[in-house]
Amino acid sequence: MERMPKWADALLVPLLSVLIAFVISGLVIVAIGENPWEALKLMVTGALGSTYGWGYTLYYATNFIFTGLAVAVAFHARMFNIGGEGQAMLGGLGVALICLYIPWPHWAMALPAAVIGGAVFGAAWAAIPAYLQAKRGSHIVITTIMFNFIGAAVLNYLLVNQLRPQGSMDPSTAKFPEATHLPTLHDLLAPLGIEFSRAAPVNISLLVALVACYLFWLLIWRTKLGYEIRAYGNSETAAVYAGISPTKIIMVAMLISGGLAGMMAINNVMGEAERLVLNAVEGAGFIGIAVALMGRSHPVGVLLAAILFGFLYQGGAELALWTNIPRELIVVIQALVILFTGALDNMVRMPIEKAFLAAHRRKTARRSEPAE
Repeated sequence: MERMPKWADALLVPLLSVLIAFVISGLVIVAIGENPWEALKLMVTGALGSTYGWGYTLYYATNFIFTGLAVAVAFHARMFNIGGEGQAMLGGLGVALICLYIPWPHWAMALPAAVIGGAVFGAAWAAIPAYLQAKRGSHIVITTIMFNFIGAAVLNYLLVNQLRPQGSMDPSTAKFPEATHLPTLHDLLAPLGIEFSRAAPVNISLLVALVACYLFWLLIWRTKLGYEIRAYGNSETAAVYAGISPTKIIMVAMLISGGLAGMMAINNVMGEAERLVLNAVEGAGFIGIAVALMGRSHPVGVLLAAILFGFLYQGGAELALWTNIPRELIVVIQALVILFTGALDNMVRMPIEKAFLAAHRRKTARRSEPAE
């Protein structure tokens, strides 16, 4: 018998982890003299109570879907890619170059090229740590962390010295041509007679992210390559015995991971800012780690976890705007969610496993009792 049903591992454990994180966060809110119930209602209203709030929640969620999938691919190969931040930065550079230096007649032609540009630049930035892991034995966690800082420095240099428009003091590129501007969810829903906030930044990148979730599922569970990635992640020794090359899996998994992280730039760089700015990623690469952990590296779980963190981001902004609760409290809540879904996962999992085992024993004992 399994120690716990799959549905409990996929749903019950993450939900209890989030609940514990919110309870502790409520105690922190009480400690600073605020009402946690009112704070929760304000977060829900601000993030989900209007199409404007939903627009921002889904905008943030789109970023987290891409970075969450990026981390999840590496997880399946038992690698911890912490370099999503840097890979998304360089993906933004690829998107910016595609949009600025190629004259596109329409966004529908620019978008596929931008997806490819962001994915290629993100994958290229992930390829170096992957090679060092595969050929030199360097630890992927250390190298990807370092490459986040190197990527930030490279982007800073290019924006300040190469890509900044003449006379501008802002470390950013010029505004992208209007033909590359992506339609927002308002633009997509208006022909259907559905009203949606015009000011919300969520755009067609959300649909690209949903397609990426489906393709991720096909790759990992319906292809030979996905089987090899999962086999290698479960047991490197058995995978090698079966003829699977560790070098191939490390390189391919990291290239896919970096490509997904780089694709995030179509949302925040091409879709929202419509130019490349210095801090465009805003920590989404690190949030992707929590999203992948909480989503159990499954695309449906990643999608739901990304929406949760999008809710926290938008709800936290509303808290900071209308209450005395500091914006940093949302970072505390995020940290608690990461803590309980990651580092303290067994603290939540073990009591649930014991409860299911006890229930199974009682059920078995009743079946084995002789009939009167």
